[in-house]
Amino acid sequence: MRAMVAWWDLGESDQTIESLRDFLRDEAVDAWNRVPGLIHKYWIADQENDRWGAVFIWESAEAAAPPHPRSAAELIGYPPTHRWVFDIEAIAEGVHALPRLAGQGLALQA
Repeated sequence: MRAMVAWWDLGESDQTIESLRDFLRDEAVDAWNRVPGLIHKYWIADQENDRWGAVFIWESAEAAAPPHPRSAAELIGYPPTHRWVFDIEAIAEGVHALPRLAGQGLALQA
C-alpha cells in the first residue's frame, strides 16, 4: 500500500477553502468514491494559514498512477506546493461510533 500527501498554500490562487468545499460537495467526493484502488482519500484544510490538501491511501503504487478524476489542482491553478509519497508499514483501525467514514467532514455537513 502507498500513502500520498498533497498540500497547497493558497496564497497565489483565486480559490479559497470555502470554494474548494463547494467543489467537494458538487463534484469531487462522488467522483473519487468510484476510483479503483483508492482505499481512502481525506481532504484537509488549515484555515489559519490558508492551506488545502489531501491524503490518499492506495492499494498499490500502480493504483495511484493517473488518470484520476478532476482534482483541486485544476481549480487552484498550480501543482501542490508539497507532495510526499510513502510506503505504508502498518495500519491500526480504532474503535469509533461513526457508522462509516464516507460522507463525513466539514464540507459535507448540512
